[in-house]
Amino acid sequence: MPRQPKAVRRSRPHPATAAAPPIPLGEPSELGHFLGNVGRTVGATLLAGTMIGSATLAGTLVGLAVSFRNLPDVRILQSYSPSETSYIYDVRGRLLSSLHDEANREVVVLDRVSPHLKRAILAIEDSSFYQHPGINIGSILRAITTNFETGRAAEGGSTITMQLVKNLFLTPQKRISRKVAEAVLSLRLEQIFSKDEILEMYLNQVYWGHNNYGVETAAQSYFNKSAADLTLAEAALMAGMIQAPEDYSPFNNYKLAKQRQSLVLSRMRQLGWITEAEERTARQQPLYVGRVTSFRTSKLPYVTNATIQELEKRFGRDALLKGGMRVQTTVDFYYQKMAEQTVKEAYARLRSRGARIDQMALVAVDPRTHFVKAMVGGVDYERSQFNRAIQALRQPGSSFKPLVYYAAFATGRYTPDSIVQDTPVSYPDGNRVYRPRNYGGGFSGSVSIRRALEISLNIPAVRLGKEVGLNRVIETCRILGFHSPLEPVSSLPLGSADVTPMEMAGAFATFASGGWHSDTTFIVQVTDSSGKVMLDNTPKPQLVLDPWAVASLNSALKGVIERGTATSARLGRPAAGKTGTTDSERDLWFVGYVPQLSVAVWAGNDNYAPIGYGATGGTYVAPVWRSFMERALRGVPPKDFAPPSQFPKP
Repeated sequence: MPRQPKAVRRSRPHPATAAAPPIPLGEPSELGHFLGNVGRTVGATLLAGTMIGSATLAGTLVGLAVSFRNLPDVRILQSYSPSETSYIYDVRGRLLSSLHDEANREVVVLDRVSPHLKRAILAIEDSSFYQHPGINIGSILRAITTNFETGRAAEGGSTITMQLVKNLFLTPQKRISRKVAEAVLSLRLEQIFSKDEILEMYLNQVYWGHNNYGVETAAQSYFNKSAADLTLAEAALMAGMIQAPEDYSPFNNYKLAKQRQSLVLSRMRQLGWITEAEERTARQQPLYVGRVTSFRTSKLPYVTNATIQELEKRFGRDALLKGGMRVQTTVDFYYQKMAEQTVKEAYARLRSRGARIDQMALVAVDPRTHFVKAMVGGVDYERSQFNRAIQALRQPGSSFKPLVYYAAFATGRYTPDSIVQDTPVSYPDGNRVYRPRNYGGGFSGSVSIRRALEISLNIPAVRLGKEVGLNRVIETCRILGFHSPLEPVSSLPLGSADVTPMEMAGAFATFASGGWHSDTTFIVQVTDSSGKVMLDNTPKPQLVLDPWAVASLNSALKGVIERGTATSARLGRPAAGKTGTTDSERDLWFVGYVPQLSVAVWAGNDNYAPIGYGATGGTYVAPVWRSFMERALRGVPPKDFAPPSQFPKP
């Protein structure tokens, strides 16, 4: 994720635009000198009189400050950070979504604001900003005269400093006491902060309509560009909106917005801040207005919603909505779109063949990092926002068996060639007797573990689970990141517990990595708006499984694809995996992997309705897995798993 420069109450340029260099305006003192020259054109005598009047009024108001002991202390602004929008990106820095509470805001430094916009705002809002001490006696007197003549509050006389104070500290009620308090606080503010600091706070605080707070967010919304890149015409239109942003918005009334733009340009020309030619060019410049961005939807909703859940658990919702976080996810936008397209195509194909399937889910995890590379929580997010990849607890059926066989290999008493019995067996199970049977009935007698896995025999898995100890199987699951409830019942080896596709993909990713495990996550890194790292999920893999036992399991599971129940998942490169089909064909699974990628695919119905006789994970779901893997691994060189002979047997 791109880094942003560090600064107090600052952020980097908006991620959706290129960072153009600031348009030269001169040093802050030069801007003040420029505006001072303009002010002197009014006449030295008038300016002197105005300044004397301002000073006199200032002294009077400071005296009145004694009666305003309960006013806020403006010094708190020295550490003030306005609420900021948080942004979520894909792994390559592409913006996926933005999150905010009431205020959609991105804070920028003053140097990252177009000089055209600074001048336009000062021209229409407070042309003597760099001369007055926080209040402008001339403006106040004019406002009093105008309001008296019109019989209404037609003019306010507020300076930019007073507007900032009102927005930050005071209520909008139009009372004399509030105006006096506003003036007192403005004088205090100007004693503590420089003019540039006050202008920067104002530009980041002001409301620009459509839930856009601050100059950067408004520029992005109205013109799809950074505030640093606004032209004179665009700046004049934005400056003209401040007094009534919803009324003067080009989204609501383009004609009225252009009238306000014309007024701002005329004022800038009157002050001598632009030439006649610049004014004429700006009036004639076509404006390409953007769109409202405050409430745009996520480009990858399943991914961003899951990321939000992970962030809320760690930081809380309030910090996420107001803290200006920059969140880099583990997901590549195009990779995710490829996964979504694979699921939609597979769903349409299965439905066209009469399959009674309403939903599918897919999760892809990188075994080297345990970063989630893609996650599809359903066939169509618009139809259903329920995320089956992380929220749906479904029985994995025989795809759970590798966890049992790993536990057996880890004891050192079994190898893939060890013989187990596929014969009738029964176990007491509470108030009943449990008699496991194979899919389709029948028995194979003495059979190797390798062959039992390849053709997915049930009885050998139950026998091994009992001999190894079901609690040991559960312990293995916990090591691999399972959080779902698991009970040591006799049917556990056949996948009778409810788990999620995410748990299955993460566990098999550890098999793919040779036993090295990290916590599965959607998040690479989180920073605040100044670039300070808040969360760093750099992988720290630990060897949690026995390498020989994992290598033995990988060897056996390769046979499932090469000559077992998942021949429809063949990739033409080394791959391992396991099919899963539950009773009455309610859940169909295939979880498979290569050394570079682990993918779990599930299909079924939200109401647990049977899919239909003959539907299996091998016939329905394994081809979906193969379709995704062929796309995902395009250009990735084949790699085989390490053989058991490379490691000492436990």
